[in-house]
Amino acid sequence: MQRTMNTLFARITDPAARLPGQPAPQPQPQPLAARPLTRLFVRDLVVPAVVGIYEHEKTTPQRLRVNLELGVLDRAADGRDAIGAVVSYEDALKRVAAIIAERHVNLLETLAETICRRMLEDGRVQTATVRLEKLDAFPECAAVGIEITRSRG
Repeated sequence: MQRTMNTLFARITDPAARLPGQPAPQPQPQPLAARPLTRLFVRDLVVPAVVGIYEHEKTTPQRLRVNLELGVLDRAADGRDAIGAVVSYEDALKRVAAIIAERHVNLLETLAETICRRMLEDGRVQTATVRLEKLDAFPECAAVGIEITRSRG
């Protein structure tokens, strides 16, 4: 009797064990955080931008270097060899350029936040890192700028 009780108790407390007549457990989908991410990037995109707090920066475009990195969940890892299975770096590049061209922004921080927010609108994008560099702000250095990372949830 004790042995039967021990066996029954072991089956009840063991998540892998099943009682007779009990259906096999169904595999659970992997949580998003546990799924591998693909890193998509755009490196050294240089675009004209009307950004800054000084009067000349509010009217005259200056060179802005953009680096973008996205952590994405895509279906290409499932063997799909189709552009619809992935987040397109061409689309990301065009979206960034369009955001920058929209209007004057005082702060690079504001612009970077906007870019991250728009990238995260695609449900497959889990993380977005944006690095913005003003290339002509100060003649004594190659660039000044910021980098931010934002995540879904």
